Amino acid sequence: MTHELPLPFDVKLTNLATSLLVAALVLGGVLLALWWGVRNPAFAIRQITVDGDTARNDATSLGSSVLPRLTGNFFTLDLAATQLAFQSAPWVRRAMVQREFPNKLHVTLQEHVPVAHWGDGAERLVNIQGELFEVPGGDAEGGDKPTLLGPDGESAQVLAMYKQLSPVVAPLGTEVAGLALLSRGDWRMELEQGAVIELGRGTPRQLTARLAQFVATVKEVAARHQRPVEAVEAADLRHSGGYALRLRGVSTVRLDPQAKPGPR
Repeated sequence: MTHELPLPFDVKLTNLATSLLVAALVLGGVLLALWWGVRNPAFAIRQITVDGDTARNDATSLGSSVLPRLTGNFFTLDLAATQLAFQSAPWVRRAMVQREFPNKLHVTLQEHVPVAHWGDGAERLVNIQGELFEVPGGDAEGGDKPTLLGPDGESAQVLAMYKQLSPVVAPLGTEVAGLALLSRGDWRMELEQGAVIELGRGTPRQLTARLAQFVATVKEVAARHQRPVEAVEAADLRHSGGYALRLRGVSTVRLDPQAKPGPR
């Protein structure tokens, strides 16, 4: 039977020193490689590839506006800050940024899809998600979109109400040109031919029923006064069981004879 003799202390100390030296050399090599990578101009961001929604933005336009704002290279670039830089470009709603070795960025865009103007300014629009965004110089797609109005934090609610009420007026052969949520919670609608409809307060279901009653009867009421429905200037639907109507040259109130009197 053989027995291994313990290593002398000086040998152990030599082995430990050797291991530490090797580890230090490896760590130094890694740090040197990192330093070289950070400083090497070959890893500076030089190319941007863009896909996704590119109707209004492409690699050339984004490169000229965003690339000068980026700091760092392939290894040190802050992706979160870079994403925000791309999202600051006009019409960009979301941007997903990925590195591509050794000096490229791959950007996938989601652009705003405008469905309405917001307020009185031409530069503020509402997208299909009900979010507000701004376009310098106004809407490049023309002025055929409706105008919505309300507190900035309620843009999604106003858009949802517009989508619910807009089909209700279709039997009149017109469209909703504007919808506003007023400060007291009342709703006001403007039709394409300029008629202003006071809808009052209520849930979407209540407002839809109120408007549907108006649409179903207003042609008949206007005809009694020898007026077409296009002659409607204003209607107040806040009456219980009926509505007040103003035609060009005529003012009248249409009430439901079966309805009970109630508060406005």
